[in-house]
Amino acid sequence: MDLSIFSYLFMQNAILAGLLGGISCGIIGVFVVLMHMPFIGVAMSHAAFAGALMGLWLGFDPVIGASIFCLAASVVVGPLADRGQLSPETSLGVIFSLMLGIAFLFIGIIPNTRSAALDLLWGSILTTSGEDIVLLAIVAFLVVAIVLLFEKEIRATLFNRNVALAVGIPATLVLYCIILLTGATITVTLRSIGGLLIFSLILNPAAAAYQLTYSLKRMYLLSATFGVLSCWIGLIISYYLNIPSGATIVITSSLVFMLAAIFSPKRKTPELTQSSIQEAKQ
Repeated sequence: MDLSIFSYLFMQNAILAGLLGGISCGIIGVFVVLMHMPFIGVAMSHAAFAGALMGLWLGFDPVIGASIFCLAASVVVGPLADRGQLSPETSLGVIFSLMLGIAFLFIGIIPNTRSAALDLLWGSILTTSGEDIVLLAIVAFLVVAIVLLFEKEIRATLFNRNVALAVGIPATLVLYCIILLTGATITVTLRSIGGLLIFSLILNPAAAAYQLTYSLKRMYLLSATFGVLSCWIGLIISYYLNIPSGATIVITSSLVFMLAAIFSPKRKTPELTQSSIQEAKQ
């Protein structure tokens, strides 16, 4: 391997983006997997994509448009589920269909800039800028800080939202914060991974970690590690083979999940043993 490539600024930025984005997506993915809401990544990624296309159409920074649409979707999805007596996945389905329609609408009306739209769709971690790194760092810090500060509240909400509410934990607020963090994470990784693929980077590392441990703390750590490794390995492969980086990163994360599923200790013990239950509580 030619190590001189790491002396280039664009590669250094890409490595940092992989580190920060992998951590954020990995931790957010734990929430998505344990809350049985995989559709949230699809809905939010399409919201970010639609907002970014709006930015291209109106001539301002696509990240701003992605932030607006993700924030709006995050604010709507929770109350829509609660007030309409719908499951979160049903409300996410409504948001997804709306955002998908808006995205296709903007693709059809944007004049002569469809290459930029495709860049947002597929992503390119090798074009990550210094501003992107700052945004990724801010979101990664927020995600880690919130997990550390509100670990007990998050754990209770993930276990059972109704029980958490009954014992006085603001589980609804915790849920809304998780949705907002998911939207923020998807927004800042949109340019690097792409609106079509970011869902996989959120889901696959966490699903792989879930195969290997019953402990929530270890699941956070493993998921973040798998997310970072998927980004770095996919980045190196895409650079040397001259293939799309976002797609390579997602394929790598899928292979990580497959390996974890093959060697998962849970395949041998389909039911939780008493020791596994005690480990999960730690």
